[in-house]
Amino acid sequence: MQHFIKTSDLDIPTIHKILEKANHYRDKTPEKILEDKTIITAFFENSTRTLSSFEIAAKNLGAKVIRLDVSKSSTSKGETIADTAANLNAMNPHAIIIRHKNAGAGEHLARHIDCPIINGGDGAHAHPTQALLDLLTIFNHFKGDIKGKKVGIVGDIKNSRVANSNIELLTRFGLDITLIAPPHFLPYTTLKTSHNLKESIKNLDILISLRTQTERHNYQIYGSLKDYAKDFCVTKDLIANQDIIILHPGPVHHNIDLDDEVLKDDRCKVLDQVNNGVLIRMAVIEHCVL
Repeated sequence: MQHFIKTSDLDIPTIHKILEKANHYRDKTPEKILEDKTIITAFFENSTRTLSSFEIAAKNLGAKVIRLDVSKSSTSKGETIADTAANLNAMNPHAIIIRHKNAGAGEHLARHIDCPIINGGDGAHAHPTQALLDLLTIFNHFKGDIKGKKVGIVGDIKNSRVANSNIELLTRFGLDITLIAPPHFLPYTTLKTSHNLKESIKNLDILISLRTQTERHNYQIYGSLKDYAKDFCVTKDLIANQDIIILHPGPVHHNIDLDDEVLKDDRCKVLDQVNNGVLIRMAVIEHCVL
């Protein structure tokens, strides 16, 4: 049984197989290899892209998808996640895809479940399928020649599960990472850091922009989002004619993370990421279930 809680759960050969399988699904209508399987999605935190793409991915493979309506579930009555896990497990699903506001929720759930757990994001800890789809987007753009490419991650890195997963995954694939943020958005790290996006971006091949995780702040630590945007919003003037690609996991804070002109630019790969998200999640579900 293969859980997928964090990117380090997979070795590099397995990741290459998942990337290849995702690209295979791009070019070929998938067979209904999971038509006798049941997948449960249990999202205890709001989601649009991740939840939808997981459910589309599972259905593309022929699986029956059951969505746990958390707002109407017994968790609202005080049921613990362990109790929820035991009850879901009794339904004999073939995989459970979970998102939760608490870091480590997937690992906790896995101790009570007899089927694979796939992490759709837990707190500020990990978002492994997002990192895989980002890797696929980068890998395809550069036709596999990614070792040594210079990546900047800009934004609220300290509170970002996307940043954590990308740092672990992209580092293993030999990409050169710089973290770019105001001091209060930077975690303790041995990676290169910068507080100056304007200067740092000049040397980058890839920029991953993150939204400010206001829901994870205990108190407001900047004057306003507009104040933050003055220094860290990615604008058309900032990228000028540079040969660079721009990624963002969504949702985008317009003109705070990326300005509207950048979102329309061909170098912005946000919609490619959404498309790759379905393909990667198909490959991940297949890997974990079969």
